[in-house]
Amino acid sequence: MSELTELTAAQLVDGYRKGEFSPVEATRAALERADAVQPAVNAFVRLDAEEALAQAQESAGRWRRGEPAGLLDGVPVTVKDVLLLRGRPTLRGSRTVDPQGRWDEDAPSVARLREHGAVFLGKTTTPQFGWKGVTDSALTGVTRNPYDVSRTSGGSSGGSAAAVALGAGPLSLGTDGGGSVRIPAAFCGIFGLKPTYGRVPLYPASAFGTLTHVGPMTRDAADAALMMDVISGPDARDWSALGPVGGSFVDALEGGVRGLRVAYSPSLGGQVAVRPAVAAAVRRAVERLAALGAYVTEADPDLTDPVDAFHTLWFSAAARLTQHFGPHQRELLDPGLREISGLGARISALDYLAAVDVRMGLGRRMGRFRESYDVLVTPTLPLTAFEAGAEVPAGSGHRRWTGWTPFTYPFNMTQQPAATVPVGLAPDGLPVGLQIVAARHRDDLVLRTAHTLYEAGVAGVDAPTRV
Repeated sequence: MSELTELTAAQLVDGYRKGEFSPVEATRAALERADAVQPAVNAFVRLDAEEALAQAQESAGRWRRGEPAGLLDGVPVTVKDVLLLRGRPTLRGSRTVDPQGRWDEDAPSVARLREHGAVFLGKTTTPQFGWKGVTDSALTGVTRNPYDVSRTSGGSSGGSAAAVALGAGPLSLGTDGGGSVRIPAAFCGIFGLKPTYGRVPLYPASAFGTLTHVGPMTRDAADAALMMDVISGPDARDWSALGPVGGSFVDALEGGVRGLRVAYSPSLGGQVAVRPAVAAAVRRAVERLAALGAYVTEADPDLTDPVDAFHTLWFSAAARLTQHFGPHQRELLDPGLREISGLGARISALDYLAAVDVRMGLGRRMGRFRESYDVLVTPTLPLTAFEAGAEVPAGSGHRRWTGWTPFTYPFNMTQQPAATVPVGLAPDGLPVGLQIVAARHRDDLVLRTAHTLYEAGVAGVDAPTRV
């Protein structure tokens, strides 16, 4: 049973097809693993064992009849607790949300997974309303790193990253408004993709607007491609969703990187101080891309740090989110969220539009950059996971989480697809992530480049053994 928790979604589906094991066995194994690791890492808001096993029984019947519902029939999945899951409260990490509300609708990505027969284990932890790059809240406590429980899992999809890393389901849905899929995926040693904005529909719309993407968090790039084949495509509830996908993301994995024009930016032109162990691991992976036939050039995009503009967009969204909160509700806010909401409330419309201008300029410069390069490779983060329960590393001098995530949030502003790939463990035993970015609508290139690293044995790290 424990071996089933080590399989990818693709391997599970293959096993179901061959009759080697059943969705019930895989679901029971994932639930047992989730129960075992929860006290140490705190990855889950809730687990729904009875409902999950009922779904697995239905899936097993379909497989026996040779009539699977879809591409992920019987695969255990988890959902970040900012996305609607029918029949279960979506509390968004906040005591301000009434759990007794009407929970009668799935988010678009959840609905697509349900249509394809996925088994829902439960909801994963998030900081309040997903506002920061680590995962802790007054509602659920601190979510910890599978490789060292004294360290953070990252965030805001920290529960999802920890769950996948520890074998509590091979797939999870996360959201990413400034790095919230890629940050925890990098810290926890898994694969995470922020697709092109609109490629995966979102409803209800995020308070953080067009910065927020929905994406897969998985064991490897192949599973992410499989998940993208399910969750991509239009949904009438999302006015900004893109049209139908032109082909299969799984089919697009093949082809390698020979001839691919890769820009390697180790520090965004010296703007970022990257830990030596992180820099070395990323460089080794980039050298492997070159050995596999990619044309690698050390080149930096014109990304003069747009943090002030990002803060304007982020803080004003936080103000809008909490605009109608009364005094009691404001007392229930994370102090950091309460602070940025106050700052956001003082931002003028002209300041906001100036930030939009910065965003458009950034997108224009990245558009020009892609004329010379197919993909951009950077570290995902300049450091490995730091102490749990803190928004910023001790002694860093940073005020907000954006201080240590300079490689992630710019690509939310440009809406480009970006993924993180685990490329080794640092001497402290913690995972290192490499980020791959491509032009808007070229999610296939991101996935193919990442898949090539996995196929070459460069990507992927040993599973955590301390939990």
